[in-house]
Amino acid sequence: MVNNPAEVRNAPEKLFVTGFAGVQPPTLVTSDIEAIYDFRARHGDIVLKPLYGGGGSGVARLKPDDPNLDALMELHAMIGREPVVVQKFIPAVVKGDKRILIVDGEAVGAINRVPAEGQVRSNLRVGGRAEAVELTARDRELCAIIGPELKRRGLLFVGVDVIGDYLTEINVTSPTGAQQLKRFTGIDATAVMWDRIEAIRAGV
Repeated sequence: MVNNPAEVRNAPEKLFVTGFAGVQPPTLVTSDIEAIYDFRARHGDIVLKPLYGGGGSGVARLKPDDPNLDALMELHAMIGREPVVVQKFIPAVVKGDKRILIVDGEAVGAINRVPAEGQVRSNLRVGGRAEAVELTARDRELCAIIGPELKRRGLLFVGVDVIGDYLTEINVTSPTGAQQLKRFTGIDATAVMWDRIEAIRAGV
């Protein structure tokens, strides 16, 4: 384990990101169905996610007239007592969900994960397609906002998810994408990570 275990515990992927102002799309974390209806009335299309889910599991898009919100909340309640994450749907997801790998607070590179036709989930595990992508100025800005805090917490190897101009998750447990990044760009994020670990040990 290269990340500080205590900080991994303290940084749930979908909650940690809420501590950084101005980086997320409109987001609500709640179990209150009326609050979710109000959120949807204000923002239109929404995405519903389990708070502690991963790999795209249980993520659903609900349009303003979708009648399944109550049923989905009932299913979530059957699975566990945790609240859900509700976010405004970002249309840019059709162009991909960017995974940016960060080592010791610095962006190393990124891949784009494009959802299958007709899907909103772009995770590779559920059918998303990986492709090469460049870091934009906004990507670098988002990484610069969160990088110092990642470094302070000892979160050495992190993967963040960016859709359009928004940061949606900060993954600290087992970030994926290093193999695809090396294949597409030649950048070896794991080599960068181990070089940084050796430098830290050497006091550099």
